Amino acid sequence: MKTQIEQWVSAALDALAAEGVLEAGQRKPAVVERARAGHGDFATNAALVNSKAAGMKPRDLAERLVAALPASELVEKVEVAGPGFINFHLSAAAWRSVVPEILEKSHDYGRSDIGRGKKVQVEFVSANPTGPLHVGHGRGAAYGAVVADLLEAVGFEVHREYYVNDAGRQMDILATSVWLRYLELAGEELDFPSNGYQGDYVWDIAATLHREHGDHYRHSADEVFQGVPPDEPAGGDKERHIDALIGRAKALLGDNRYRYVFELALNTILDDIRDDLEKFGVVYDQWFSERTLVESGAVNRAIERLRKGDWLYEKEGALWFRSSEFGDEKDRVIERENGQTTYFASDIAYHMDKLERGFDRVIDVWGADHHGYVPRVKAALKALGDDPDKLDVLLVQFAILWRGGEKVPMSTRSGEFVTLRQLRKEVGRDAARFFYVMRKCEQHLDFDLDLAKSQSNDNPVYYIQYAHARVCSVLRQAAEKGIQVEPTPGATNLERLTEAHELALLKTLSRYPEVVEAAALHEEPHQLTHYLRELANEFHTYYNAHPFLVEEEALRDARIKLILAVREVVRNGLGLLGVSAPERM
Repeated sequence: MKTQIEQWVSAALDALAAEGVLEAGQRKPAVVERARAGHGDFATNAALVNSKAAGMKPRDLAERLVAALPASELVEKVEVAGPGFINFHLSAAAWRSVVPEILEKSHDYGRSDIGRGKKVQVEFVSANPTGPLHVGHGRGAAYGAVVADLLEAVGFEVHREYYVNDAGRQMDILATSVWLRYLELAGEELDFPSNGYQGDYVWDIAATLHREHGDHYRHSADEVFQGVPPDEPAGGDKERHIDALIGRAKALLGDNRYRYVFELALNTILDDIRDDLEKFGVVYDQWFSERTLVESGAVNRAIERLRKGDWLYEKEGALWFRSSEFGDEKDRVIERENGQTTYFASDIAYHMDKLERGFDRVIDVWGADHHGYVPRVKAALKALGDDPDKLDVLLVQFAILWRGGEKVPMSTRSGEFVTLRQLRKEVGRDAARFFYVMRKCEQHLDFDLDLAKSQSNDNPVYYIQYAHARVCSVLRQAAEKGIQVEPTPGATNLERLTEAHELALLKTLSRYPEVVEAAALHEEPHQLTHYLRELANEFHTYYNAHPFLVEEEALRDARIKLILAVREVVRNGLGLLGVSAPERM
């Protein structure tokens, strides 16, 4: 209905322009929105924003606009209120018209083309391939996937991407951790570094290496730890300890064998991540390798662009970017004194590459702990001569798991964490996807495992799915009783929908396209979850108050069409959230 009213207002403005009241070039776009209680159904500020151009008082212009509105049986009354708002009171026929629209459009109801095919890249999860995805990654996965689907639903061309951090120190720590575990399996006794990767998955990869290659990669523990400084977790020496072990691994194994261990660890975990995400309903258009930025020369090219702009300087043997001149708290190193480029240098090159690929907008979904990283990346884009406003960074807070009223402990490096796979198996994909997006991304999320598994009205995803299943149950009951429920075409018999519960459902159904649009443009999937819960609540209330398979054929037809429309909207909304719509529960 909102779109229809926008068209009416636009037609009235056109009419006044034709009369010379408004000049086409001076006309300002009007806003149509749901009216506050007691002020009709919709309101527009068209007269307020155009009064100056028309040289009229807002209320006077509003009166002219009301007179110029096209006549329609869908409008019961139009009135001017306050300083010049125009309030629309719609007829019952207007609300009933949403049913045939939903049934006709089916899967496309709620979709639009407001994005006009603009290219948007959504990069999300992008967890370092140093271990399985945990529940924190799961929230970013669900959130990023739904944001991408919502944007696509309103007409944007969306490219989903995972940035694979397959270069740098953390991957070297992983490869060395795998090799040390392999040495233990080969019979060597050693003290595993305190900041090595400790999870069982490291043992699994090491076991594969030992099973397939025996002692081919074996060196004595004494040889491995020769010249390595002691591991002192309380001080800085633990970093020197692991870095020295990485150096020993590379020296003793040689380039080829070290690279084999590195690739085995990387590919094993990356395959596991890809499989995990696919089972979670998250599929990417591209897995972008960090190493390709170096191999393609993109990192060097980004550095040279910054150098030409005089945004770099040398200090203490390192190369620094003047990010403080763009609002960052301090300047940042992009090339260390040993000649190695930093993660930040790769990130600059990666975002440069994104914009060079022609995306109109770039969305990064990051963990909330990266909030300090945002200004420096935007600073780099500005220094490169790109538009930093094309980058939108969405920060996702961590998800805290609760079971039996107690917080579930999490520690990634020590290997004590709940994986996304474990969560999915415990509560199911549907509940996990839904619960992850129930709150704004910047809000902390308390994930109640017991609630997510419960089959009760307190579980929001169960409650919404049950609405869909209940409609399907009504149709099965009709078939069992031999009652004809094939809906008549168009608006036939819908005038029989006169109950208060029916009018409430009709109004809520009409809001669905607006909710999808707002959720997409504001990157707020929780708007859709709240809407679906409200719709389900109104349906269950209606279901409990009125029979659908009544004897009177016209009334039965009208009510069946209404609940079919509810089923369609619930199914569409759940689909955008990556949640199934079961026919039986």
